[in-house]
Amino acid sequence: MTGFRLTSPGPSALRPAAFGADPGGERMARIRRSPNFKDGVFQNPGGVARTRPSGSALDFAKIYFDKDARLRRAPQGTVPVHATTLADLARPAATGLRLTWAGHSSVLVEIDGQRVLFDPVWGERCSPFPFAGPKRLHPVPLPLAALGPVDVVVISHDHYDHLDLPTIKALAGTDTLFAVPLGVGAHLEHWGVSATRLRELDWHEDTKVGGLTLTATPARHFCGRGLRNTQHTLWASWVVAGEEHRVYHSGDTGYFDGFREIGAAHGPFDATMIQVGAYSEYWPDIHMTPEEGLRAHLDLQGGVPGGVLLPIHWGTFNLAPHAWAEPGEWMKDVADEAGQAVALPQPGEPFEPAGKVPTERWWRGVSAPVERAWHRPGPVQASASAVPPRDELDLAGDR
Repeated sequence: MTGFRLTSPGPSALRPAAFGADPGGERMARIRRSPNFKDGVFQNPGGVARTRPSGSALDFAKIYFDKDARLRRAPQGTVPVHATTLADLARPAATGLRLTWAGHSSVLVEIDGQRVLFDPVWGERCSPFPFAGPKRLHPVPLPLAALGPVDVVVISHDHYDHLDLPTIKALAGTDTLFAVPLGVGAHLEHWGVSATRLRELDWHEDTKVGGLTLTATPARHFCGRGLRNTQHTLWASWVVAGEEHRVYHSGDTGYFDGFREIGAAHGPFDATMIQVGAYSEYWPDIHMTPEEGLRAHLDLQGGVPGGVLLPIHWGTFNLAPHAWAEPGEWMKDVADEAGQAVALPQPGEPFEPAGKVPTERWWRGVSAPVERAWHRPGPVQASASAVPPRDELDLAGDR
């Protein structure tokens, strides 16, 4: 989530519970030992990333608060939500891999007999306060309890639209495990999650959950929840590999060369969940446009179309100046041009990447027209210096 951050700490007695807790003790000592922590803060791959709006604040305000633009940033009617039930999700995935997008970056992945829940946000607002902040543009597709048992909850970073206090408190009453980036465990412990249920990882570290291997991989973003941002909690993308299937969740990230390395080490993937919403020319380093998201997917796949791309981080909250439907509309266009399969489910609609993938532009019935079509001189391609796929690297090593 992109946002403005205040710098004064404020009295600790008035600190809202949603602000979480700063890392300390052995957790902070481990953070200081991280190769990704330097000069008192976590570092981004590719150098410093701009985390605040660049350019003229007046120009930004004119765009963001323009009446016509504000209307385009919200649906014009009731967003269709798929009527998924507990019975639907209790039925095993026929192909061994099923994804259910609950909106924004929240995805339930049923993979090789286990269930992984990414960035669950069931709260009404992505904010520390129940009365202010970005509010849902559609209801949650189904109650959290209707998901059924979850083996592991994976958190990409600690921004409010990815780490939601009401949702975590509800899940804290279950026996699920939590896989989180380094430092984020401090928030969860503060909210009642036992340390024994935490798997807290630095980039390139992994953990086993049943038959799955979960690996924290780099991303280009930032962190912070309170009135001050100490940059002491890491942000990450995630790889989940089972016996038969592999998936990737980008979390929030700008485009960077690291997608090639992640794909070479862990891909190719049956499905990727790629952030393509809340982008803007005012913060180009920390979120991706649909074009950049497609390029990231192709990099992850070794430079060629493959698997299924599920666009995430759009449709649920108004977090940027672009039109509400623009990420979905443009992602469909660029993916079709590149010959890449893209899944466009309604919120709550399960699908299996190896089966019938939803591709209908369901948002058009409730969206203002997207003002400009997606025009490019040619289809998006992977980076020119894409790393060979993992299998080719293995063979090269044998030679």
